[in-house]
Amino acid sequence: MTLRFDPDSLSQRLKTVKPSPTIAITRLAAELRRNGKDIIALSQGEPDFDTPDHIKAAAKKAIDNGETKYTDVDGTPDLKRAIVQKFKNENDLDYELSNVSVGTGGKQVIFNAFSATLDTGDEVIIPAPYWVSYPDMVLLTGGVPVTVACGENTGFKLTASALEKAITERTKWLVLNSPSNPTGSGYSSSELKDIAAVLLRHPSILVLTDDMYEHIRYDGWEFATIAAVEPRMRERVLTCNGVSKAFAMTGWRIGYAGGPADLIKAMATIQSQSTTNSSSISQAAAVAALTGPMDFLTERNAVFQERRDLCLNAFNSTPGLSCRRPDGAFYLFSSCAGIIGRRQPNGETIENDVQFATYLLESTGVAVVPGSAFGLGDYFRISFASSTERLRAACSRIGEACGALE
Repeated sequence: MTLRFDPDSLSQRLKTVKPSPTIAITRLAAELRRNGKDIIALSQGEPDFDTPDHIKAAAKKAIDNGETKYTDVDGTPDLKRAIVQKFKNENDLDYELSNVSVGTGGKQVIFNAFSATLDTGDEVIIPAPYWVSYPDMVLLTGGVPVTVACGENTGFKLTASALEKAITERTKWLVLNSPSNPTGSGYSSSELKDIAAVLLRHPSILVLTDDMYEHIRYDGWEFATIAAVEPRMRERVLTCNGVSKAFAMTGWRIGYAGGPADLIKAMATIQSQSTTNSSSISQAAAVAALTGPMDFLTERNAVFQERRDLCLNAFNSTPGLSCRRPDGAFYLFSSCAGIIGRRQPNGETIENDVQFATYLLESTGVAVVPGSAFGLGDYFRISFASSTERLRAACSRIGEACGALE
């Protein structure tokens, strides 16, 4: 008799969690590509630029110098010093090394924070649209995600009044993401001030702000983060960031955060029993990223903005689609509400954004992510971190596909 693993052995907590929709769609697109279909994948948020040479050189030097051993659990002193200086220079936040955590990507840093603080039933307020991983990380760590719909009428951003209504006696965290994945919307200083005013009346609530796209911004929009905007909040804020997006280092897996020393210590305890330290080589590269030249960002942001405008103009000139101009990041979150109810050439009706995304992939080979994956239906997200040629072809295919609907 052959013994097999019984799926019923899986934990009940795991059964509440779904795989990342962006990764799932990227895998499906890759499978179709392997089968010979011409696929343009706009589903995953990864810059198409290479990691800058001075950062790669620092990694090579670290290897040659034998920096290939275990490091401190949550970051080398050199990297922590670089992060402290970054927070001081760019965000006016004063931290010591004990206030800094380094993890294997921003996702681990956030997961560590939730693992260290959430008890069963604790609530985490998450504005929607949201990055797909937030709710599931809350569920995996025993919490309850409380999503608050934030539509285009508020720029896809949480308002102070909506926050006040969502707070209960079980609220443990508020999550903020600016500029946002998936919408690219960014909070202004005054908007963060209004949110902070609510939180000051609720002193037990912690704030996790995900600033991963801080350096990717357009049209003169000015970045702000809540711990700097309202200094009285600093002991309750975990300011998360990383090198993945701005420095095109997604595969290097380095995220970091600054926050209260006791929380940082607790997060290190969690990490000590999971991955221990991040790659020593990646940490050396991250030091070079944070302390080295950053003039390349101006050129890259200009390219991103050109691509943004190309896709934005294409979508807003396509009947059935409409799209808000993002402040930062490299995503468009486009409404497809005008497409819902139309018939495909095969006679089937498109009833929701998931069916629309499936129609695009199967009929045109363009992979996008349905808005419902981010907590707001009748939208879809594309990443414009791809070549201009591919984006132009994708927009043309999407336009033709929409034009073929009755």
